[in-house]
Amino acid sequence: MTKPNRLTRVINKVSGMPKSLQPWILSKVMGRVIPFAGTAGTRVEKLTPNECIIIMRNRRKVQNHIGSVHAAAMGLLAESATGFMTGMSVPDDRIIVIRSMQLEYLKRASGDMTARASFSDEQLDYVKNTEKGEIQVPVTITDASGTETVRATMIWAWTPKSR
Repeated sequence: MTKPNRLTRVINKVSGMPKSLQPWILSKVMGRVIPFAGTAGTRVEKLTPNECIIIMRNRRKVQNHIGSVHAAAMGLLAESATGFMTGMSVPDDRIIVIRSMQLEYLKRASGDMTARASFSDEQLDYVKNTEKGEIQVPVTITDASGTETVRATMIWAWTPKSR
């Protein structure tokens, strides 16, 4: 069994705090790890090795010209959900980078957006125990009505850190 990486240790500490404060604290922590996610105001609702759920409120600073969340902001949601989850799983002696983003915009979105990404146990094991590799991570984005508006696939790669 691999030991928890630095990010997982921080998240484990947050999980010991009052439930009502956990999303706010997780969001602040992840906003420091990825400043752009913090600037955009993403809210981490759930972050475990197997699942990540992130919400972006439909606020003026992330809107497009028709008043819905901008397409690029939805890309940030997909990247954040898959990246945070992958980042929890890659050991500290490796570095992760995004290799590819594929987003398919299915329907016009309205209201707040929610991104959901998940790993199977087999995928999680692969990420933790493969020294150099990549993984395809699907993510769905739904709007306030629960309609899937974006289907995305992110490919994350990792390699050993140079010594």
